[in-house]
Amino acid sequence: MKKKFAIFASGAGTNAQEIFNYFAENEHFIIDSLWSNSPNAHALIRAGKHGIYNCVFNRQQFYETDEIERILKNRKVDLIVLAGFLWLIPPSLIRNFPIINIHPGLLPKYGGKGMYGMNVHKAVVKNKEQESGISIHYVNEKFDDGKIIFQAKCPVLPDDTPEQLAQKVHELEYKHFPRVIEKVLSGL
Repeated sequence: MKKKFAIFASGAGTNAQEIFNYFAENEHFIIDSLWSNSPNAHALIRAGKHGIYNCVFNRQQFYETDEIERILKNRKVDLIVLAGFLWLIPPSLIRNFPIINIHPGLLPKYGGKGMYGMNVHKAVVKNKEQESGISIHYVNEKFDDGKIIFQAKCPVLPDDTPEQLAQKVHELEYKHFPRVIEKVLSGL
């Protein structure tokens, strides 16, 4: 049976691009749509190039209406994937859809409000951690707090800059996130 998923992204959409590439020829798991809270998100352009339906929404639509939930249900979406989406998810979406997120650090450390992107890498380097990595987890009502599905690690060398660490973490994201999405969809 075919399963459909929606991607939520706020920015460049590099993870979304890897997901598009991975699922491009997949007949069982279909990317239904890309959703963004930013009309300038490059992720929207990437989705358009793949012929993927996309939608931009604002804070009021997301938090004060059931409009997005209704559309996702009408489109028969089975899973929501957060790929660089920076807003806290409303409880109604959490109740009605399984939602997974990717975090650029090893949770539970370096998670929570404000801990995204370069903020995580700067904190890891500043604290002289010996390893970092990615965490893919289910979403609940708190930032970066849901049950962890998968983690992958990379070394942090003493002379690594936050930018160098970011590159290592991106490589882990691109390698593992699409495969974990496929595994989660297989279990639904």
